[in-house]
Amino acid sequence: MRIGVFDSGIGGDAVAHELRKEFPHADIMTVSDREHMPYGNRDAKEIIELTEKSITPFIQSGCDVIVLACNTATAAAIDVLRERHPTQPFIGLEPMIKPAAALTKTGVIAVLATPATLGSERYLQSKHDFGGAVRILEPDCSDWAKRIEANDMNRQHIDKIISDCIAEGVDVIVLGCTHYHWIKHEIAESAGLKAVVLEPSEAIARRVRELLHI
Repeated sequence: MRIGVFDSGIGGDAVAHELRKEFPHADIMTVSDREHMPYGNRDAKEIIELTEKSITPFIQSGCDVIVLACNTATAAAIDVLRERHPTQPFIGLEPMIKPAAALTKTGVIAVLATPATLGSERYLQSKHDFGGAVRILEPDCSDWAKRIEANDMNRQHIDKIISDCIAEGVDVIVLGCTHYHWIKHEIAESAGLKAVVLEPSEAIARRVRELLHI
């Protein structure tokens, strides 16, 4: 079994790490596009072009499934990629509004994501379909991916964002960018017992099993 994992930067490494634990005998390939990251401030057309170019090695090597381990790339490109490569299974990442809405007790959740993800049709549709009964905060995380990539994330900034969310009643925090997986511990630490942190690693593994019937 061969799985390709793509992200604009180091976020995909976190996803690949989890997949290697779930599928120890799989050949898991990774590709990142650090030259052009962050994707979160680019327009959809450019994200589609960059993503398709980046996944070409996966297509050529016959990957059984390709994981777009990037919420921004998923939001902008996955529908186009499925049209262009109809026999290639893809798994994309979605901000977890549906499970967050089901989990919240206060009725207030926070989605931490890039501007491109928050402005995408897929995200807005997800909000419409699953977020109608909850209040959704979308704090400004526009420079987080770049800072994480440069190992320059400011803990005080994380604490400020999370404390502001908690003050608004947030009890579920969704990580809508795989770069943020690298600071999940710090985010959870800032939230303490007042909010749970959701990210999609387990859901990706389940979807791999479903698509490949394993």
